[in-house]
Amino acid sequence: MHAPAPTAAPKISARNVSVHYGRKQAIDDVSIDVDMENVTAFIGPSGCGKSTFLRTLNRMNDTIPTARVAGDIRLDGEDIYAADMDVVQLRARVGMVFQKPNPFPKSIYENVAYGPRIHGLAGSKAELDHIVERSLTRAGLWGEVKDRLSDSGTALSGGQQQRLCIARAIAVDPEVILMDEPCSALDPIATAKIEELVHELRGKYAIVIVTHNMQQAARVSQRTAFFHLGTLVEYGVTSQIFTNPRQERTKDYITGRYG
Repeated sequence: MHAPAPTAAPKISARNVSVHYGRKQAIDDVSIDVDMENVTAFIGPSGCGKSTFLRTLNRMNDTIPTARVAGDIRLDGEDIYAADMDVVQLRARVGMVFQKPNPFPKSIYENVAYGPRIHGLAGSKAELDHIVERSLTRAGLWGEVKDRLSDSGTALSGGQQQRLCIARAIAVDPEVILMDEPCSALDPIATAKIEELVHELRGKYAIVIVTHNMQQAARVSQRTAFFHLGTLVEYGVTSQIFTNPRQERTKDYITGRYG
């Protein structure tokens, strides 16, 4: 299945990507482009491969000894699986926000300052302060935490912790943000704040969000990819996928026949 022509030049371009865990094939021959202008949502039933595929985009599967990735994935035309690719640098460029908020057991300030410090992005304390404030502001959290930056990040509410994790990802100036079901552990109010944040970040970063919540995909994305049994069934404009899908399997999933 071919990805539709994107409206903008792709930031990430994946071609014929397959993933195996040992003998089990988790992803089969997926090709997709992700651009800066549109938030891209990956939807599909549990175990369909959407999170596995997301993790190929910043080589997170490298951490699983049995995982093998085949195919071609490029970030701005650069092969991210090339032997000389600096994976630490890659993960700074392609940030990730996980399903469960996972702040470091450090202060709110240190959670955000950690990345810029190890990547040498700040020449002085004042520069670091500026990066921390800007990142927390972009993550919609500055107003809530500016007077308690020395408190532990783990003392925040779940929704605030997730926004702190987004601030932490933003702090190293990434080009892409991958979100793996970022709201599944959150209540509806915290979820609405994260969705609002995705809207605000659109265009500043290429954003890919994996969600099992179809309403969420419809609300936050402009492009939707439907995965089923490790294959990409359909990829297109979100409104079209939800109202007039081309594939029968997509229609069955959207109308709740399985999933």
